[in-house]
Amino acid sequence: MKLCELLRNIPVLDVRAPEDLEITGISYDSRLTQPGDLFVAITGYAQDGHRYIPSAVEKGAVCVICERPPEEDIPYVQVAHSRRALALLGVNWFDHPAEKLTMTAVTGTNGKTSTTYLLKAVLEQALDAKVGLIGTNQNMIGDVVLDTERTTPECFELQKLFRQMLDAGCSHVVMETSSHALFEGRTHGITFDVAVFTNLTQDHLDFHETMENYCDAKAILFRNSRKAVCNADDPWTSRLLKDAACDTLFYSVNAPSDLKAEDVELASDHVSFAAVTKEQRVPVRVGIPGGFMVYNTLDVLGAAVQLGVSLEQAAEILKTVPHVKGRVEVVPTPGKDYTILIDYAHSPDGLENVLKSVRGFAKGRTVAVFGCGGDRDRTKRPKMGRIAAELADFAIVTSDNPRTEEPLAIIQEILTGMEGTDTPYVVVENRVEAIHYAMDHAQPGDVVVLCGKGHETYQIIGHEKRHLDEREVVAAHLASE
Repeated sequence: MKLCELLRNIPVLDVRAPEDLEITGISYDSRLTQPGDLFVAITGYAQDGHRYIPSAVEKGAVCVICERPPEEDIPYVQVAHSRRALALLGVNWFDHPAEKLTMTAVTGTNGKTSTTYLLKAVLEQALDAKVGLIGTNQNMIGDVVLDTERTTPECFELQKLFRQMLDAGCSHVVMETSSHALFEGRTHGITFDVAVFTNLTQDHLDFHETMENYCDAKAILFRNSRKAVCNADDPWTSRLLKDAACDTLFYSVNAPSDLKAEDVELASDHVSFAAVTKEQRVPVRVGIPGGFMVYNTLDVLGAAVQLGVSLEQAAEILKTVPHVKGRVEVVPTPGKDYTILIDYAHSPDGLENVLKSVRGFAKGRTVAVFGCGGDRDRTKRPKMGRIAAELADFAIVTSDNPRTEEPLAIIQEILTGMEGTDTPYVVVENRVEAIHYAMDHAQPGDVVVLCGKGHETYQIIGHEKRHLDEREVVAAHLASE
């Protein structure tokens, strides 16, 4: 592709390269640069891509996109924001795939994964559509599963994924969209058909610093969407939509809204309620327990309506959708008189939601096994300790992904939130041993909640990602008895 074609609709400050220069590839990692590539020097938080221009030139790059003129003698294009330029380069390189797909993005602190999986099922059955999914658990093209490293891929990889989905026959895409991705511009150049907001509670303040910044990052999505579905019960919704012009459908349990849940019933294996609009009252049942699933179901119903599916049809489909991995997931414990659940609860709100839900149906004790991630927001650690002490009958404090922090130092910060409470707890630093301890000390009717890992099948210690699938840990310990 010629350089002039690649630069279409990209704001540039200066072009010092032939417009008809032939580009055979695009790279933003000098280690992966190939001869004929256009190399994009991204200014990041830990690394400055301009430092790697010499390496890219040595690998055969024929032109550079940069924010400041390179010292090397190489054709270049200067832009104000190289990451946004990379996003638009991806749009042009892959021939505008998102414009040919019906795009739905889901953002919020909690509930994104459940929402996207449920909405994918509704669209597939209601519209007979092939749906691409992008998210925390995995990426999917129809039924084909692709591994994923982060919630929202880098902008160029995102456009590549859209092209793969389009070429495979997908008509719709449902994707989780993180605040990091929105702030960094990974979704730059995409206009979404529908944007969904689940909620906003404390998380990622190591990155955003304040809740206001966190909200404003998510608000970017709604300035680039045609329609929206938003939680009217969440206090951040008004700020989120302040500068948005999209047609918005509001849902709620308490506040006045377009779509409201009434007559809510929570059980150990499902939630049910009546979905009420001005014209309709539709019974809804979803086979996933937890009060938070009422919201996760309402936003799916709202998104389905915004995408042309009737409320009745969406509700009927939701009766039969399978469980979402790592979200209040029951782990088999044959022959035992206790229950083990796995949940991705890794924020104060997530931990509170799952423990409140379990307390609603546990016949015995609610036992929380939890920790906090290292190299992340430290202020939530004592808050999660306090929540566990208030809502669990017994707590086992352990490691999550300690990363480069000392595990016991993280645990000590959690324990400060448990001071002055009567809830019994133990500290078992090793997560596998903590799970063993929970199983060995479980009493009849107990519900043991393994919090924080969810779908993850690894643990990050230092810079090493080690295999750890809690389902396997439970099965192996049962087999050893």
